[in-house]
Amino acid sequence: MEMEERVVPNWTVVAPNQTSVTEFILVGLSNDPGTQLVLFVVFLVVYLLTLAGNILIVVTIIHNQGLHTPMYFFLSNLSFIDVCHATVTVPKMLADFLSAAKTISFGGCVAQMFFLHLFACTEIFLLTVMAYDRYVAICNPLHYLTIMNHKVCLLLAGTIWLGGTVHSLALIGMTIKLPYCGPQKVDNFFCDVPPVIRLACTDTYVIEILIVSNSGLISVVCFVVLVVSYGIILVSLRKRFVEGRRKALSTCAAHLTVVTLFLGHCIFIYSRPSTSFSEDKVVSVFFTAVTPLLNPIIYTLRNEDMKQALNKLFGRKVTVEKK
Repeated sequence: MEMEERVVPNWTVVAPNQTSVTEFILVGLSNDPGTQLVLFVVFLVVYLLTLAGNILIVVTIIHNQGLHTPMYFFLSNLSFIDVCHATVTVPKMLADFLSAAKTISFGGCVAQMFFLHLFACTEIFLLTVMAYDRYVAICNPLHYLTIMNHKVCLLLAGTIWLGGTVHSLALIGMTIKLPYCGPQKVDNFFCDVPPVIRLACTDTYVIEILIVSNSGLISVVCFVVLVVSYGIILVSLRKRFVEGRRKALSTCAAHLTVVTLFLGHCIFIYSRPSTSFSEDKVVSVFFTAVTPLLNPIIYTLRNEDMKQALNKLFGRKVTVEKK
């Protein structure tokens, strides 16, 4: 006797006993209404501060001619990426805090994964380029503007965006080819490759190895390159005068803080097989919501040039308003 086809809500029947998931359910950070309301307020404030801080950095750098240097060109790119990176996941998370049905369409899930990895990988490459920029500025100051000229900066910026796009397309290409026939629950507050492929109704061992060799390897290699670069910079600083050494150390310390916070998550999540740990959500919160907020704080509070430029920007605004 032939087996009857069963129509399951939110699934599309493709064959007897085989279905294709059309939407996923995001588990989120909490199911308690009171806790969700508190988290909504907290992350709304964090997100608004992230937008305000990073956009302010971009506007200040564009507005101040004295900041039209390679270092601040890359810093403005970093702030732009942080705005995009946070916007991929935080608005959806905020909406889910106020919603009983924390669902996301299959297409929406794929789009979230694509842009998440696009901006994350681009930021990793950008942090590496920023380390190279600091290396040239500190170790070869006389030829700095010749080496890091406008054309080279634009070429590097285009290259890192291209690299991020290729990386993201490769990951998404592997993910969407897998069959998804249930369950639908993504054990996180956003769609990411590791928790999504755990829902595939097939063996994903090969895909997991490819993810580790792709995302994990990029994270580890870039982290090693960054640590070595800053190690060389710190060694070269021993020959500098106290004031110049203090300023260079402050800049490098800011970069290293960002690198550790950002790449720490990538190495933790993507350098191991697709197994779920209780710490994953906490690490993901820092990765998607907190780190984009910390970047403007780190770069503005530890950078005298940025603080002076901000004072100048606000001072000019006050003058205009008085007139």
